[in-house]
Amino acid sequence: MIIGIDDTDSKESMCTTYLAAVLIEKLKEHGRINDYPLLIRLNPNIIYKTRGNAALAISLDLERGEDAKVVKELVIDTVRNMAVFSEENTNPGVVFIEEATEKMRAELAIFSIRAVQDVLEIEEAVEILRRHNISHKGFKNKRGLIGALAASGLALCGLPDFTYELIAYREKERWGTLRDINEESVYAADAATRPDTWDTVDHENKRVVFAPHSPDPILFGIRGNSENAVRRAFSMIKSEPVERYVVYKTNQNTDMHLMPAEINEVLDNRSYILNGKVKSAPKIISGGHVIFELEDDGKDNGAVIECAAFEPTKGFRRIIRELRPQDEVTVFGSVKDKTLNIEKININSLNIHELRNPLCCGKRMKSKGIGQGYRCEKCGSVKKEQVLETLERNISQGFYEVPPSARRHLSKPLIRYQ
Repeated sequence: MIIGIDDTDSKESMCTTYLAAVLIEKLKEHGRINDYPLLIRLNPNIIYKTRGNAALAISLDLERGEDAKVVKELVIDTVRNMAVFSEENTNPGVVFIEEATEKMRAELAIFSIRAVQDVLEIEEAVEILRRHNISHKGFKNKRGLIGALAASGLALCGLPDFTYELIAYREKERWGTLRDINEESVYAADAATRPDTWDTVDHENKRVVFAPHSPDPILFGIRGNSENAVRRAFSMIKSEPVERYVVYKTNQNTDMHLMPAEINEVLDNRSYILNGKVKSAPKIISGGHVIFELEDDGKDNGAVIECAAFEPTKGFRRIIRELRPQDEVTVFGSVKDKTLNIEKININSLNIHELRNPLCCGKRMKSKGIGQGYRCEKCGSVKKEQVLETLERNISQGFYEVPPSARRHLSKPLIRYQ
């Protein structure tokens, strides 16, 4: 049986991963947990999400003679007792997959990827559940059925790329209080396990980033490329008591949300990989955000999109400020209000030439008017055309990324490209 759960959390006091951690202990009395529980990050741009838009899937091998109905009731009762139904955007969904035809597998494989990349409607999930007679339970407006079905589908069909996260949870009486974590031990754990773990600390901005600041049950989460790596880091960290912890397999840090596209194909609330040329010099706007326009490279349709490095990306904005018109780049990020929020950028080619007014007597000549050439104001010399000069650039070709403190759950860090 594959059990999918979504949308049980709140902004203040609950997260779906904690509910899953509690449920895993209960399920062990009824069978064997098969493989790792899955933590699936869905489309990060969905407006209804409470925080990280995570859905969970647990694969359970039932004990011989175990009644599936009892297990389903246990799961539903756990959701009913732990989910925060008072939260407007909390609309839990639970899905149980017990048998899967090839047709179901094929349909769920497509649906699950779309749940990470696209904007889906509740009716679509409900229709698939009905068509394949999949047991399920939805609460309130049942939006959680989308994520529950998607997570179940990925448990059934497999992840094309995955990482691991060990999430440690707080004792309940400490929820809502400041977390007690020894920062020196966190830096030591990072140094001992990097590059097999990442995004534990932000060295550039001198911040510990693996612990949330919200009053939810999570103490911290360690991300890495293996269970051994995250467990080793965990063993080195000194903190307040840990109530429980779980190692999840996850699509975090895989770029699963990104879709290659042309600029004229872009829609809001989706995430893309776009190639193009810098059209206009970057500008700094109110709030410290850096904006530039990207245009299709060699395309006739003239499509243009605004790209932004927002203030939380800190030093990354310096790279964006150094871009110049005609630089060829690939940008990665999510689109909202027709602006792409840059997660990382690959500078493919730098424009190192520029037409400029000729130099004379130590200064640039002044234009005499359209088509009339250029004149030196000091000696009166005249030249007909601008000259092509080589530019000094303060950046190099290659990949650049936002710091860990600004990284989204799904964004693949450059450390995973090595």
